[in-house]
Amino acid sequence: MNHKNGFNPLSRTTAHRRAMTRNMVTSLFRYERVTTTKSKALEVRRAAEKLITRAKVESVHNRRIAAKFIADEKILNKLFTVIGPRMKDRNGGYTRILKMGYRQGDAADVVILELVDYKLPEADESDAKKSAE
Repeated sequence: MNHKNGFNPLSRTTAHRRAMTRNMVTSLFRYERVTTTKSKALEVRRAAEKLITRAKVESVHNRRIAAKFIADEKILNKLFTVIGPRMKDRNGGYTRILKMGYRQGDAADVVILELVDYKLPEADESDAKKSAE
Protein backbone atom coordinates (compact mmCIF):
# COMPACT_ATOMS: atom_id res chain seq x y z
CA MET A 1 0.00 0.00 0.00
CA ASN A 2 1.11 3.53 -0.76
CA HIS A 3 -0.79 5.50 1.87
CA LYS A 4 0.62 8.90 2.88
CA ASN A 5 3.73 8.49 0.72
CA GLY A 6 4.73 11.01 -1.87
CA PHE A 7 3.82 14.67 -2.09
CA ASN A 8 1.26 17.06 -3.48
CA PRO A 9 2.39 18.35 -6.90
CA LEU A 10 0.09 21.40 -6.48
CA SER A 11 -0.81 21.33 -10.22
CA ARG A 12 2.58 22.79 -11.12
CA THR A 13 5.57 21.67 -13.13
CA THR A 14 8.58 20.40 -11.23
CA ALA A 15 10.60 23.56 -11.83
CA HIS A 16 7.74 25.84 -10.78
CA ARG A 17 6.99 23.79 -7.67
CA ARG A 18 10.66 23.68 -6.64
CA ALA A 19 11.08 27.45 -7.14
CA MET A 20 7.88 28.22 -5.26
CA THR A 21 8.88 26.00 -2.35
CA ARG A 22 12.33 27.57 -2.15
CA ASN A 23 10.85 31.07 -2.20
CA MET A 24 8.25 30.30 0.44
CA VAL A 25 10.76 28.62 2.75
CA THR A 26 13.08 31.61 2.39
CA SER A 27 10.18 33.96 3.20
CA LEU A 28 9.22 31.82 6.20
CA PHE A 29 12.74 32.08 7.61
CA ARG A 30 12.96 35.81 6.80
CA TYR A 31 9.64 36.89 8.35
CA GLU A 32 9.04 33.81 10.57
CA ARG A 33 5.38 33.96 9.49
CA VAL A 34 3.72 33.71 6.05
CA THR A 35 0.11 33.61 4.85
CA THR A 36 -0.68 31.08 2.13
CA THR A 37 -3.11 28.34 1.16
CA LYS A 38 -3.40 25.18 3.23
CA SER A 39 -2.06 22.80 0.58
CA LYS A 40 1.01 25.00 -0.08
CA ALA A 41 1.64 25.37 3.65
CA LEU A 42 1.60 21.61 4.17
CA GLU A 43 4.21 21.13 1.43
CA VAL A 44 6.39 24.06 2.52
CA ARG A 45 6.33 22.82 6.11
CA ARG A 46 7.94 19.53 5.05
CA ALA A 47 10.92 21.32 3.52
CA ALA A 48 11.23 23.92 6.29
CA GLU A 49 11.28 21.36 9.10
CA LYS A 50 14.03 19.36 7.41
CA LEU A 51 16.14 22.51 7.02
CA ILE A 52 15.63 23.53 10.66
CA THR A 53 16.70 20.05 11.75
CA ARG A 54 19.89 20.49 9.70
CA ALA A 55 20.45 23.96 11.18
CA LYS A 56 20.45 22.62 14.73
CA VAL A 57 23.93 21.16 14.08
CA GLU A 58 26.38 23.73 12.70
CA SER A 59 28.65 21.98 10.21
CA VAL A 60 29.97 22.69 6.74
CA HIS A 61 28.04 19.73 5.35
CA ASN A 62 24.71 20.86 6.80
CA ARG A 63 25.31 24.44 5.68
CA ARG A 64 26.03 23.34 2.10
CA ILE A 65 22.92 21.17 1.94
CA ALA A 66 20.81 24.09 3.21
CA ALA A 67 22.55 26.45 0.76
CA LYS A 68 21.30 24.29 -2.11
CA PHE A 69 17.78 25.20 -1.03
CA ILE A 70 18.21 28.78 0.30
CA ALA A 71 19.96 31.12 -2.11
CA ASP A 72 19.98 34.21 0.14
CA GLU A 73 23.17 34.24 2.22
CA LYS A 74 21.65 36.44 4.96
CA ILE A 75 18.70 34.10 5.45
CA LEU A 76 20.99 31.08 5.44
CA ASN A 77 23.09 32.73 8.13
CA LYS A 78 19.96 33.57 10.14
CA LEU A 79 18.84 29.95 9.88
CA PHE A 80 22.09 28.65 11.36
CA THR A 81 22.79 31.39 13.92
CA VAL A 82 19.30 32.34 15.15
CA ILE A 83 16.60 29.82 14.22
CA GLY A 84 18.61 26.59 14.60
CA PRO A 85 19.92 27.33 18.12
CA ARG A 86 16.45 28.53 19.17
CA MET A 87 15.00 25.12 18.25
CA LYS A 88 17.83 23.14 19.87
CA ASP A 89 15.62 21.63 22.59
CA ARG A 90 12.75 20.65 20.27
CA ASN A 91 12.53 17.22 18.66
CA GLY A 92 10.53 18.36 15.66
CA GLY A 93 7.34 20.31 15.19
CA TYR A 94 9.09 23.61 14.50
CA THR A 95 6.19 25.13 12.57
CA ARG A 96 2.52 25.71 13.22
CA ILE A 97 -0.41 26.12 10.82
CA LEU A 98 -3.25 28.43 11.93
CA LYS A 99 -6.47 28.46 9.91
CA MET A 100 -7.76 31.89 8.86
CA GLY A 101 -10.80 31.05 6.75
CA TYR A 102 -11.50 31.13 3.03
CA ARG A 103 -10.09 33.37 0.31
CA GLN A 104 -12.61 35.73 -1.31
CA GLY A 105 -11.95 34.91 -4.98
CA ASP A 106 -11.77 31.14 -5.13
CA ALA A 107 -12.73 29.99 -1.61
CA ALA A 108 -9.34 28.38 -1.02
CA ASP A 109 -8.41 27.57 2.59
CA VAL A 110 -6.09 30.34 3.81
CA VAL A 111 -3.70 29.62 6.68
CA ILE A 112 -0.80 31.22 8.51
CA LEU A 113 2.40 29.17 8.52
CA GLU A 114 4.68 30.31 11.32
CA LEU A 115 7.55 29.13 13.47
CA VAL A 116 6.36 27.78 16.81
CA ASP A 117 8.20 30.35 18.93
CA TYR A 118 7.05 33.33 16.84
CA LYS A 119 6.22 36.42 18.91
CA LEU A 120 3.93 39.15 17.60
CA PRO A 121 5.86 42.42 17.14
CA GLU A 122 2.97 44.51 18.56
CA ALA A 123 3.04 42.53 21.81
CA ASP A 124 6.75 43.23 22.25
CA GLU A 125 6.22 46.99 21.79
CA SER A 126 3.30 47.13 24.23
CA ASP A 127 5.32 45.18 26.83
CA ALA A 128 8.17 47.66 26.44
CA LYS A 129 5.77 50.59 26.92
CA LYS A 130 4.25 49.05 30.06
CA SER A 131 7.66 48.41 31.60
CA ALA A 132 8.78 51.98 30.80
CA GLU A 133 5.81 53.50 32.65
